[in-house]
Amino acid sequence: MAATGEEEKRILILCVDRDDDLGKKAGIKTPVLGRDENLNAAIALALRDPEEPDANAMFEGVRVYDRLYGERKTGETFQLATITGSEFGGISADRKLVAELNEVLKKFKADEVILVTDGYSDEAVLPLIESRVPVSSVRRIVMRHSKSIEETAALFTRYLKLVMEHPRYSRIVLGLPGLLLIILSILSVLNLLYYYWIALLVVLGVYLLYKGFGIDRQFHNFYRWIKEYSPPPLPVQIANFSAIAAFICVGIGVFLGWNGAAAEVKTPPVDLGGWLALAPTIAGGFIEHSIDLIIVGACVLLFGRAVKWYFERDIKLLRTVVIVSVIIWSRQIFIETSDILKNPETSYERLIFSIVIGVLIAIATILIVLVCYRAFHGFFERKGEQVEGFGEEG
Repeated sequence: MAATGEEEKRILILCVDRDDDLGKKAGIKTPVLGRDENLNAAIALALRDPEEPDANAMFEGVRVYDRLYGERKTGETFQLATITGSEFGGISADRKLVAELNEVLKKFKADEVILVTDGYSDEAVLPLIESRVPVSSVRRIVMRHSKSIEETAALFTRYLKLVMEHPRYSRIVLGLPGLLLIILSILSVLNLLYYYWIALLVVLGVYLLYKGFGIDRQFHNFYRWIKEYSPPPLPVQIANFSAIAAFICVGIGVFLGWNGAAAEVKTPPVDLGGWLALAPTIAGGFIEHSIDLIIVGACVLLFGRAVKWYFERDIKLLRTVVIVSVIIWSRQIFIETSDILKNPETSYERLIFSIVIGVLIAIATILIVLVCYRAFHGFFERKGEQVEGFGEEG
């Protein structure tokens, strides 16, 4: 107890481990409160990692506590504590430090703090502590490393071994100079040393371009994709192949249509009115020469999708049957349209007849598909759902 008339002064000697090496390496729960507890924790951390600066900071905290306790004045009370942050740093580390500091201040209501750190995180820690209790002193512990020849040689050997054995560094430190030396040797034999600087710039430029655009990673990803690639299921392969074949058919059809349209232009008009008068004939020639392959391409595409939907038991298979039948008959409608465009005097009765027949074919196909759906309802997975495109309830 403080003497009468003397104001009691409570001083906290605080060690801070912002990256939580104490918990990560030694498995010690924090905050650590008390001189003996901190000494045991520092010993445990030093045994796990003798080069750990936080262990030295904790030993310094014990030393400062012993010195101040031996020189204490009347009314002074000392306590030693260690708090830790998080290995992830940033906001999470600061919040954990604040939470542990509040826990320590609940147990020991300090009037001032003597901060002991390894000097690495003073700027981040000081504002957090000073916002809650005044900091009267900061003790920074900086480890002194030996400069002897033996330790320098050991450190150099370690880094040399890393450069020699680690592919990431050996490519730059060994591979690139080795390539330049080989080029120098070849140019020396050929008496072309005056080209060496050009070769040097080319090699360095290619390497910088290679690394700058991440070509090495792209090659690695492509190699891994080739190595791990497995073909998709057979229905998907058929659908993809049919899509490619359909694209080729449509492309060739458009090309033939373009040539057919160009053949209809015997003498190019010289004004806009002439082109407008010739437009129906050009359109008719295009349709006449392209429609067959375009129809074939559309049917091939839908056939591949139908195979995929058959294996997936998708109701879209039935709708595809209707679409294919309509597309096939639409060829006749386009042919009649082409004849009328090229020769307006042609009777349009055949066009009307083709459209009526097409509508009847579409209706008949829909009725047949509905009958098939009712007969093979259990084949499809979408049981009890509305049949898309037909408006029927399953």
